[in-house]
Amino acid sequence: MKKTATARRQHARATINDVAERAGVSPMTVSRVINGEANVRASTRDSVNLAIKELGYLPNKAARSLASANQIQIGLIYDNPSSSFLSAMLLGVLEQARQSDTQIVVVECDNEAQGIEAIRNMVRTGMDGIILSPPLADSEYVLQLLQDSDVLAVTIGTQHVDHEVLSVQIDDYDAGVAMTEHIIGLGHRRIGFIAGNPAQQSSGLRLSGYRDALERAGIDVDENLIAQGFFTYRSGLEAAEKLLSVEPRPTAIFASNDDMAAATVATAHRHHIEIPEELTVCGVDDTLLATTIWPEITTIHQPIVDMSHTAIEMLEKAIRAKRAGIETESTHLTVDFRLVKRDSDGPPPAG
Repeated sequence: MKKTATARRQHARATINDVAERAGVSPMTVSRVINGEANVRASTRDSVNLAIKELGYLPNKAARSLASANQIQIGLIYDNPSSSFLSAMLLGVLEQARQSDTQIVVVECDNEAQGIEAIRNMVRTGMDGIILSPPLADSEYVLQLLQDSDVLAVTIGTQHVDHEVLSVQIDDYDAGVAMTEHIIGLGHRRIGFIAGNPAQQSSGLRLSGYRDALERAGIDVDENLIAQGFFTYRSGLEAAEKLLSVEPRPTAIFASNDDMAAATVATAHRHHIEIPEELTVCGVDDTLLATTIWPEITTIHQPIVDMSHTAIEMLEKAIRAKRAGIETESTHLTVDFRLVKRDSDGPPPAG
């Protein structure tokens, strides 16, 4: 019992230097193994892990920060007009960063010029990587600036295979097709569409999916049933007002995101139009807003939180590889979406 108690006290006193001495390596190498960095030989990693086990060493935050460069610093710059999208994205980013002990610096900007200045400041201060969401992530100038600055970056919700950035997104074209086909399957033929910000890649892709699905079903595309929005709730109010004034009125409206779909529901209520008995309304994203109004919105589930988790993981992996002098190719990951049917859709009214 005395020997066991002594061993426990030794384990409690074990330091990173003890592990290094037992494994025959430097404390810096032990720190690299603890942080999962790639530039460590497999045999050395095994020796360090064995020493940690034998000594009962428990790495702590101070040990992980032995070298100041070990902690990854990532800047998140956003100017997305959809508060629902932003909330989900921030939740995912912060959750994943907390698990991996990555420091996140969040900067809000109101326009592209402010976003560009924020990127330049982050580059000057030596930020390891940058996360962008649309519409800033769709700016050709911003993408070129990132490439010229040799800073690693990941975009969430958009894809640019011609640029050296990482990306994670859904197939927005297929999402547009899937929702339009669902509405057609309910029996609708006059289907309105609210487009998103024309400066954002996803907006054009969802609109193309809507057009192609109508044409494949033998339904003529009526330009009067397409209204311009900007992914904001207010723009959805204006677009819905325009569509509901068209004669004959559409029996369904497909909005490019949930913010504009919710605005369409509000506009219909103001005109005493019953949903879904007189008007079907559908959206995209499946944000919290889709289930906090009445009726709850049928929508395309874009896994924004999971996409944000993945974006951080991809960026962290690329940063560690860069530190180790390992060249990697840009990854463009397309994740699955799904159609979520709720209470805002139904067959067209009789007659």
